[in-house]
Amino acid sequence: MKLRKVTAATAAVLALGLTATACGSDDGDGNGSGSSGGDKKITVGIKFDQPGIGQKTPQGYAGLDVDVATYVAKELGYNADQIEWKESKSADRETMLQRGDVDFIAASYSINEERQKKVDFAGPYLLAHQDVLVRADDDSIKSPSDLNSKKLCSVTGSTSAQNVKEKLAPKAQLQQYPTYSACLSGLQNKAIDALTTDDSILAGYASQANFKGKFKLGGFKMTNENYGIGVKKGSDLKAKINTALEKMVSDGSWQKAVDKNLGPAGYKNEPAPKIGDIKS
Repeated sequence: MKLRKVTAATAAVLALGLTATACGSDDGDGNGSGSSGGDKKITVGIKFDQPGIGQKTPQGYAGLDVDVATYVAKELGYNADQIEWKESKSADRETMLQRGDVDFIAASYSINEERQKKVDFAGPYLLAHQDVLVRADDDSIKSPSDLNSKKLCSVTGSTSAQNVKEKLAPKAQLQQYPTYSACLSGLQNKAIDALTTDDSILAGYASQANFKGKFKLGGFKMTNENYGIGVKKGSDLKAKINTALEKMVSDGSWQKAVDKNLGPAGYKNEPAPKIGDIKS
């Protein structure tokens, strides 16, 4: 009988402990849905290495994509200090969304058919174009055909320079550098004649204080690049983000963000695109 009483008492203690543990786990689940509300977060993917677009700096995060994402997050109910920024390299973006590593991605993310098979896109929120950046005092490149026999730079692995050589300037001399910053240095010291990629990215680099006034955009509009915000396939965030983007345009915040981040390079942006209007 004594053994049975101890066993019963022990069982009661264990049951009490389990109940307390279960109650404790309900207070906050660490993903922003707990009743305490103190850990409410949204995770956003951006580029960390594109000045004017998405850049991690000693002072924090800056760029057009950062401003757009911050505005969208606010409309979704999150303050700036509730955003967790994650680096989203180009090759990793679809996988990050599919795995749920991020809630959405704003990272110079062009909408195309192949990507739409894997993820959904809100937007577009910017219509960019492939262009070239040249020295401010160079008037010899007035059209894509003028790139023939010129030294044309892009980053290793990029298709931008190859597009120019195959379709517009077959005699262009391709120079592949490891980074856009290296291309800019080459452009500045006249080792190369032009740098090509999206005009928004070029404007972002050229808008840096140390390069201000040294470069200019060609304005060639060689391709259409529809920047969208990526979300997981089937996510209900798509509609909510679209609503936020429409509000950002209508209240003037979108144009202010473009001017602030890309304007110093003389970037002449296209009007804000209509939601769902993908230019081919």
